[in-house]
Amino acid sequence: MQINRLTQQIQFIIEIDQLKQVMRQTLLTDGSRRENSAEHSWHLAVMASVLAEYAPEGVDIFHAIKMLLIHDLVEIDAGDTFCYDVQGNDSKAEREAQAALRLFGLLAADQARELRLLWDEFEAGETTTARFAAALDRIQPLLHNQQTQGGTWQIHGIRRDQVMKRVAVVETGAPELWSFVLQLIDDCVTAGYLRDDTTLITQDFRVENY
Repeated sequence: MQINRLTQQIQFIIEIDQLKQVMRQTLLTDGSRRENSAEHSWHLAVMASVLAEYAPEGVDIFHAIKMLLIHDLVEIDAGDTFCYDVQGNDSKAEREAQAALRLFGLLAADQARELRLLWDEFEAGETTTARFAAALDRIQPLLHNQQTQGGTWQIHGIRRDQVMKRVAVVETGAPELWSFVLQLIDDCVTAGYLRDDTTLITQDFRVENY
């Protein structure tokens, strides 16, 4: 029984190595290439630790770190869906739910349930801890786009109103960081990294890996 459990755990550990191959739209801060989803998850987990002092009362940082480390594992099967890709996001929930069923199902029932509950909590975004984790998930790409002079925003013609809608969760998930986020966005608009208009843009958001 114990040997079988270990076999399942090792199989899962090997399987999730594939997350390193899932490429996101976000560029590394040096602009040299796109980051992968494993790098993104690691970065968020460290952010949760470093920025713990800004978490609202009631946030469980260790719980948040666990959520952030597994929240994108489903992209192994579902791929990374660009957050501004309207068409791709129509099927995202279904694709990711199927992926969660398979991937977490590689583990024994108790661990499968633990990770699935973590993933479901993050996706629902209803707990204080999940909202804090989601806030960090929105802040990280902001930093990357600022550091790459607009990076993904420039490539896809993203506007300020789109970014504001995307980061809205920060206001409640990490309210102490909200003013920083607003200032960062203002600075990016001033620098010309981000468009500040409401012109409708027809854009083909076909991206890899979904």
